[in-house]
Amino acid sequence: MGILDFFGFGDKSKQITEFTAKNAVIIDVRTYEEFASGHIKNSKNIPLQIIETKINDIKKLNKPVIVCCKSGMRSSQATSILKRNGIEAINGGGWQSLQLKL
Repeated sequence: MGILDFFGFGDKSKQITEFTAKNAVIIDVRTYEEFASGHIKNSKNIPLQIIETKINDIKKLNKPVIVCCKSGMRSSQATSILKRNGIEAINGGGWQSLQLKL
């Protein structure tokens, strides 16, 4: 495990494949405006600023979560919040990069 893996920025292809096989939901934590300008089909838009208020809704999905944003920074923060609340989650990084891995 390298330093990038430790911080959640290493190669995520294997984890993404595993989560996709478990029917993971993709949550995009960019703003509503950013999401409207382009996003992964069927992803859910829950901006980072409000994700803590949506924990119960996310838990009700009863699925693992792949989190994405523009570059991977906000999704890293969101992943930490979700994990802290008992949700199985990984940082998928930037949405365009994630889209290529799906």
